Amino acid sequence: MSFDRQIKIAPSILSADFANFGQEIQAIEAQGADWVHVDVMDGHFVPNLTFGPMAVKAFRPHVKTVMDVHLMIAPVDPYIDAYADAGADVLTAHVEAGPHIHRTLQAIRGAGMKAGVALNPGTPAEAVAHLLDLTDLICVMTVNPGFGGQKFIDMTGKIRALRDMIGDRPIHIEIDGGVDPKTAPLVAEAGADVLVAGSAVFKGGSVDNPEAYGENIRNIRAAANGVWT
Repeated sequence: MSFDRQIKIAPSILSADFANFGQEIQAIEAQGADWVHVDVMDGHFVPNLTFGPMAVKAFRPHVKTVMDVHLMIAPVDPYIDAYADAGADVLTAHVEAGPHIHRTLQAIRGAGMKAGVALNPGTPAEAVAHLLDLTDLICVMTVNPGFGGQKFIDMTGKIRALRDMIGDRPIHIEIDGGVDPKTAPLVAEAGADVLVAGSAVFKGGSVDNPEAYGENIRNIRAAANGVWT
């Protein structure tokens, strides 16, 4: 995957129809999704339980863009190889998930994936200051992790601090939580370039009505690019 700072929309399949993941993934990609975001939760680090490596491996043949796997689990290190084998392109671990995030990022890159680090709302930007040379993506949580459909928490100050900290390094800033056409321009203006959206993409659509996904994706992208009316 090549690097650029154009706005990328990464629908979270946590909001998809669980009985039709393959068709849902194909539908959102056909309708303009840039990445496919997979939220992995363990019922321990966060109060919910979702997918594991076997599910991610099952998603992989349907994903033709970038499979962006967000681990909301602790510990992370024992599962890195499993997600590499499952086909993750980007693997993101939370800085709060363990005592040795530097080693975790080394291991993710060593397994052949892009390395992401996520920050909960209560964690400052400075937590990644000494990780930037091992990081390909910083995920700023704009909700407390664990559930879809939550209300957006304004983290624009943190995003700006991260953007300044990154400088000219090829590091994406990803936003996860409450992204829609109203919040997308706030985070894009602050410096984000990857926008995760769940309910805001999947609302009103289905595999039989995928055009609604396309309209939702276009509206979020247009808002982020400053042309929303």
